[in-house]
Amino acid sequence: ARVSPVPAAPSGRRRTVAPTAPLPASSAVLSGSAEEYLSWLAVERGRSPHTLAAYRRDLVAYEGVLAGRRHAPLDAGVEDVEHHVARLRATGHGAASIARSLSAVRGLHRFLVEEGLRPDDPTADVEADRLPLRLPKALAEEVVVAIVESVSGDDPASRRDRALLEVLYGTGARISEVVGLDLADLAHGDGLVRVRGKGDKERLVPLGGHAAATLSAWLAPGGRDRMAPRRWRRRDDAEAVFLNARGGRLSRQGAFGVVRQRAAAVGHRLGPHALRHSCATHMLAHGADVRVVQELLGHASVTTTQLYTKVTDEHLRAAYEAAHPRAGDGRAASRR
Repeated sequence: ARVSPVPAAPSGRRRTVAPTAPLPASSAVLSGSAEEYLSWLAVERGRSPHTLAAYRRDLVAYEGVLAGRRHAPLDAGVEDVEHHVARLRATGHGAASIARSLSAVRGLHRFLVEEGLRPDDPTADVEADRLPLRLPKALAEEVVVAIVESVSGDDPASRRDRALLEVLYGTGARISEVVGLDLADLAHGDGLVRVRGKGDKERLVPLGGHAAATLSAWLAPGGRDRMAPRRWRRRDDAEAVFLNARGGRLSRQGAFGVVRQRAAAVGHRLGPHALRHSCATHMLAHGADVRVVQELLGHASVTTTQLYTKVTDEHLRAAYEAAHPRAGDGRAASRR
């Protein structure tokens, strides 16, 4: 839902309002300042319910530590934040989990400083464990083709699943973006489809020939109409491109299950994100500009996209070392 701009408070500070949709429920009560921060994330930053739920869990844990030290976010010090991080390490949290939790805590304290609710940020000098560089895992092109082409039936479920796989790989879109597609998002007539990404940002992405053909088959008589109910339970379901067997919008979990099941049928274990990674990697390997791939995938920073160039570099090096007769370490030549 769109929210009208909120006028500034007399002091010049931003005012926040309650989010248009309720935040995920929690058994623990957060401080008023933390609730205000989550509301600001929902309204001003457009964060998704999944992101808000994760931040809420992290802040509940943080405030629990502060309460044990008789502190609150408004008077927490560097030592409190460091104690929280140390406690996460001691309870077996990994580097990625700690980094995410610290990100939520940093965001809260930066918000408090910007709102004038405290003069300093106790997280400024606190560092999380350095995360190792994790290169995305891309599938070989022939593996993607094998998975997609293994779905060859003409029944409604097969039409839907083939279209889902082709759209995921063809557009490089996130699974949440694909199941969120409405029929109106396909109505451009110029080979483009509109997707809504993180922060509710919209972008237009090309719909390749294979994806367009399988989508047409799914939307033609004998496909989507066979899964559509006589009476829609929700208007949102009636507008959805992809439906489940009960006639509702296909969920992220449902789409994940489709990908896993279809991949397992030909001997592979993977999720929808592997198709996104593969789309980016294969495009770069075939000469696409990194900025084009960034726009296609909806990355806020080109740095994220550049991870895929490292993947193609690794493939290039492996292929070179396997095929070039002079690719060895040269030790034999040096002994002559």
